[in-house]
Amino acid sequence: MLIEAMVAILIFSLGVLAVIQLQAVSVKQASGAQYRSTAALLANDLVSRMWASDKAPESLQANFASNPAGTNYTQWLATVRNSGLPNVSSNPPTVSFTAGPASTTGAASTQATIKVFWKAPGETDTHNYELVAQLK
Repeated sequence: MLIEAMVAILIFSLGVLAVIQLQAVSVKQASGAQYRSTAALLANDLVSRMWASDKAPESLQANFASNPAGTNYTQWLATVRNSGLPNVSSNPPTVSFTAGPASTTGAASTQATIKVFWKAPGETDTHNYELVAQLK
């Protein structure tokens, strides 16, 4: 009888430990989802700012590129740093531009690539979110 009780307690203890482990993984995944959605929101915010500005390739490069840092990029970078993404200051986001294909009307377009980086607490890997937008 005593052995049966000890085996039952052992099985119950393993079940409780499994539930606790499941809870820990769930919290970690929820945090990761929050960081990804914040990064997507920030990248979309910058694209919205680009759409509202002068979309000439030279103007986009001068105002929004991360290298050298344009005025609008610097303002957006302050928003990124205040967003709550962990360790974003040690690996700032990058914004680059390339010439995109011309449209059927012959209008030139510019392709913007935005990369937002973060490193979650307790992790060694740096995560990133990349957004590519076509601006005409």
